[in-house]
Amino acid sequence: MGTVNNDDLFAPEVVANPYPYFDGLRREDPVHWNEKYELWVISRYDHLEWVTGHHDLFSSQFLKRDRRPPYPPVPESEMALFEMVRDYQSKWMLQQDRPEHLEQRMVLHEHFTPKAVESWRNPVRSAVKELLDVAEEKGRVDLMRDFAVPLPLLVISQMMGIPVHDRPYVRSLAENLLFTGRPDADRFHNILLGIKGMYEYLAPLAEERMANPGDDLLSVLVDGERRGVFTREEVLADGTLLLLGGHETTIHLICNGTLALLSHDNQWELLREDPEGRAYWATEECLRYDAPVKSVIRIAVQDVELAGKLIRKDDRVRAFISSANRDPLKFRDANEFDISRHPNPHVAFSSGIHHCLGANLARLEGQEVFKALALRFPKMRLESDRLEYEPSINFRALKRLPVSLN
Repeated sequence: MGTVNNDDLFAPEVVANPYPYFDGLRREDPVHWNEKYELWVISRYDHLEWVTGHHDLFSSQFLKRDRRPPYPPVPESEMALFEMVRDYQSKWMLQQDRPEHLEQRMVLHEHFTPKAVESWRNPVRSAVKELLDVAEEKGRVDLMRDFAVPLPLLVISQMMGIPVHDRPYVRSLAENLLFTGRPDADRFHNILLGIKGMYEYLAPLAEERMANPGDDLLSVLVDGERRGVFTREEVLADGTLLLLGGHETTIHLICNGTLALLSHDNQWELLREDPEGRAYWATEECLRYDAPVKSVIRIAVQDVELAGKLIRKDDRVRAFISSANRDPLKFRDANEFDISRHPNPHVAFSSGIHHCLGANLARLEGQEVFKALALRFPKMRLESDRLEYEPSINFRALKRLPVSLN
């Protein structure tokens, strides 16, 4: 099948633009066995919702259950490092099934409801203004490094109770953790550096919160430990996950969304005409059109038939958000970028019981960013059309985004 590019999900052309690849899969083989990486590739919207909605058939405990060779391939010399990474990341909340997952999620749930997150709008707005004031003085910036990276890190660090002077260090540790799902030969060395650094950084903070709890999210996790929901190792693992997931997704929403807006003059003009009124739907369309998270991973707990294919027990299943959000059976003109699209039932934050805990926060940050950019820099334009993406199966991540603001 020519459209599957020899099944290489890390082929340069697929990394640069995965959408033609997935268009072909949806048409020709929507439940596709990828021989190269030994996993099922799910590309249709309804199939993604079905898989994520049946947590009784498809487990999220991928790292604990998977016994096939890891992908991208791991050299024999790296296998010990791989097992250490697997053990640590298997403690993450998103790697749990019910009832443990529900109990752990409920510890944090009330802090990420729409009402709770709305209380952060003014602090987010102030942070956006502060960062854009600095950017405006430069005129030309890498929107990734100069704005998209520091903004959500500032917000989630403040929510976690991380001191201001430590935030650049936390970001450097998070960058090491992002080697997960990438083909770099030394990726596990980098991931373990991030794990070790996060563990050593968060451990004394967690101990201090146990003695003197505050109103921050780390204190909330520690309170969960006090009530027997978490172990201390799980507190540290999920603290790392919150710091990583709480800013990484938003970075790519900001960059991918800004790129989409600046690449579609008519849509950028629409937003400029009414930034306040259109920021919400513009954010939703940015999430759909070029979602920050590419895929979700599950493992079958029994034989399951889907679209005439037999998915066997212990088979790996990766459902691609990037593809589902462009499914023409669900979205009119699915490959068109349209900020007036309504309704817009995208699955950028996945679906089912593992729907992203921080979805409301990411949405709020996106709204404030796109509104502020349209108001302050109506003449903003791309400085280069030669943009590169990280070779990740997890994130749709630009390496840089150079823009001229005036």
